[in-house]
This record gives sequence, structure tokens and C-alpha cells, in this order.
Amino acid sequence: MAGVRKAVRWNSPFYGVEGRGWFLSFHCFTKYVKVTFLNGASLRPVPPVASKHEMVRYFHIHEGDEIDEELWVSWLEQAAGLPGEKLF
Repeated sequence: MAGVRKAVRWNSPFYGVEGRGWFLSFHCFTKYVKVTFLNGASLRPVPPVASKHEMVRYFHIHEGDEIDEELWVSWLEQAAGLPGEKLF
């Protein structure tokens, strides 16, 4: 994806598009990696894990999980095309 940039905040990498805000972040826990789609409620299909923030959705990746690559790419492309969040 052209134009995507990365920053690290709160020990987590964030990804966004210049001038449009941040759309994705990752946070590593002991048992899984939490993928945060900052405007995830707008994705289709919606990522499975809800947040206390209405628009945020999560996808958890556990060791040994098989990832649906087509779905993953679709989510990334959709998320990069949506308005992002101005977090910092």
C-alpha cells in the first residue's frame, strides 16, 4: 500500500496514511497479538472482537492460528481507504 507510514506510541506500532490519520495498530500480549482496526466497525465483514469504543474492532492472533489471507488483505485495504484517527 503506497503512502502508508508507521509510528510507535505506547509501545505499539501504528499505521496510517499521511493526512488521513491512523487506521491500524498492533499490541503484543503473552498469549496473542491484538490487531486494532481504529475504524473497524466500517469494515466488511466486521472484525470479530468489539471494543468499548463504538468504531474500534479487534482481531486476535494466537500462536498456531491459521489466517484467512484474503480476508486479512481485504481488511487492510478497506482500513487504509477509510478516514483514520488523529491520535498524536
